[in-house]
Amino acid sequence: MVHFSFAGVELAALAPGALAWPARRALLVADLHLEKASFYALGGQMLPPYDSHATLSELAVLVEATGTEEVWCLGDSFHDAEGCERLAPETRETLRRLTSATRWTWIAGNHDLHAARLADHCGGHVVGEIEVDGLLLRHEADPAEPRPELSGHFHPKLRLTIRGKHVARRCFVASATKLILPAFGALTGGMDAGDPAIRAALAHRPAEALVPVADRLLRFPIAA
Repeated sequence: MVHFSFAGVELAALAPGALAWPARRALLVADLHLEKASFYALGGQMLPPYDSHATLSELAVLVEATGTEEVWCLGDSFHDAEGCERLAPETRETLRRLTSATRWTWIAGNHDLHAARLADHCGGHVVGEIEVDGLLLRHEADPAEPRPELSGHFHPKLRLTIRGKHVARRCFVASATKLILPAFGALTGGMDAGDPAIRAALAHRPAEALVPVADRLLRFPIAA
């Protein structure tokens, strides 16, 4: 866990791609894309059906290790609106334990936009977006938004070539007023942190890719 300041708020980046908010004893994650494998299986594309179990197991470890009391999921928590209903019984029980043990909020994303049933099937409660202690939590960054904002959606990854080898790591992308979280899901791809879509979401302001490593936060400038 590596602490840093964003818009005057102390946060902490965790290597798996989660964000801790110590003052609130909160954990924020984005783009879990639970039940992605089962969604593709419906169309005949068979993938190993363990993505939801792996994602929630890792999240449960972080919740326990950090003493988290509040969880915010910043959209696209399920790969589609019916994903919660397809969870295997033991995986659903893991999720139910998490949502029962914490103040759990689902923020609707573009994949789970019609997510009103999530609370019924999986616990927690659902909002579109919300401002919490001066930080706006939503799924996709709004380039016109002047308030400090936490979001997901783009699955940012830092891609580098080191000694002839290509390296890709989940990263946070931060400007003065926007912080984009990486995808936390076990079965998610990633967009280059310097992709034009991400730069546009940042309103082409100066930004950095942040990579937590051990007790350090590596910072890589992103061209506006």
